[in-house]
Amino acid sequence: MPYSLAIFDLDGTLVDSFPWFLHTINDVADRFGFRRVADEDVEQLRHAPTREILGHLQVPPWKLPIIARYMRRLKAEHAADIPLFSGVETMVRTLTANGVRLALVSSDSEANARQKLGDLASLFSHFDCAASLFGKPAKFRRVVRRAGVDLGQVIAIGDEVRDIEAARAVGIACGAVCWGYAAPAALRAHGPDLTFERIGDIVDELCRVSSKA
Repeated sequence: MPYSLAIFDLDGTLVDSFPWFLHTINDVADRFGFRRVADEDVEQLRHAPTREILGHLQVPPWKLPIIARYMRRLKAEHAADIPLFSGVETMVRTLTANGVRLALVSSDSEANARQKLGDLASLFSHFDCAASLFGKPAKFRRVVRRAGVDLGQVIAIGDEVRDIEAARAVGIACGAVCWGYAAPAALRAHGPDLTFERIGDIVDELCRVSSKA
């Protein structure tokens, strides 16, 4: 069955925010009193599940919403330093031209997402943003309901293990990108339905699948 709706993550999937995150995270750690990230810890954390990362950083769960709000504000202030990945515009426009509807579910704010997407934002039919760290399943369900499509026609595309877990919790397909926050090996270990090595692979897979209908 072809995918008629692709739900994208933002950071690490469409937007190249990981360098900015690494540059910023220790200032945030000092501000909110959790463990700093040493250079030698980065690759290990890219292989770890989200709860293990939080344990390593010693972030208490009650602080997560406060930290998330602060990070969203910081990202808005530094929007000019956080570009789209090369190839995203072509990919988004090609999917739309081939009849794939687009949605965005992100931990970031809708305002930040629209600012980063620029003119491309108009190609996304649905936005459901400001997701909590483990709150994407509810947002996926809401987007699918609003879009009025069958679960089997939906794929969620992201760069973290929790994106795969959220898609599985809802019963939709999951696609993992290899250029974001989590290490490709960590993503593959969770068996996503599709793995994308390059941004162009998203078009190749989704439009090829659609053309078989």
